[in-house]
Amino acid sequence: MSHFAELDNSNKVIRVLVCDNNDPNGDEGYQWLLDNLGGTWVQTSYNANFRKNFAIIGATYDEQLEAFISPKPYDSWVLDEDTCQWKAPIPKPEGNYIWNEDNVSWELVEEA
Repeated sequence: MSHFAELDNSNKVIRVLVCDNNDPNGDEGYQWLLDNLGGTWVQTSYNANFRKNFAIIGATYDEQLEAFISPKPYDSWVLDEDTCQWKAPIPKPEGNYIWNEDNVSWELVEEA
């Protein structure tokens, strides 16, 4: 199976479809997508060394980084351009912590 993400005019992922790898054209279904659905399609994969991250609806495709980037979870987080993952400005401690954007810190989750 191959997976393709459809992009809107701002390179935001609007849907992800699965295609057949046994396509007689050898293009893993890419031409079928163009011929039958139109739009702009970019192949994605669960393999992290291919475009960094699997495309999800709402993610953005960055052509320069050749990567799918998920929406930014918090204003204070920064993009690690090597992994194209968002990182907190403070490393997460060991244990059960959640991010508190108001305090820009990790807070321990109390166990019930």
